[in-house]
Amino acid sequence: MDSKVFFATFGMIFLAELADKTQIVGIGMAAKSGKPVTVWLSSVCAYMVVTLISVFIGSMMSQYLKPELIRNCGAALFILIGVLMLAGKI
Repeated sequence: MDSKVFFATFGMIFLAELADKTQIVGIGMAAKSGKPVTVWLSSVCAYMVVTLISVFIGSMMSQYLKPELIRNCGAALFILIGVLMLAGKI
């Protein structure tokens, strides 16, 4: 395992996910259900599945597209979604 890639990915994901809607859902579910361990375990499992899918798609895309193109398309999509949210379309 490449520790540099591991820690860079960990840091980026940690910062990107910090205080987002996933944590808000987790807080709400733990408060409502009163079962924080179950909420934590199910959250971890769901995130593992989502991450598995995104890593698989990314690895498949990298066989056909340059990483710069993937990054630029991701950035453009992120900006587009933000603009649509500000315009009240999403």
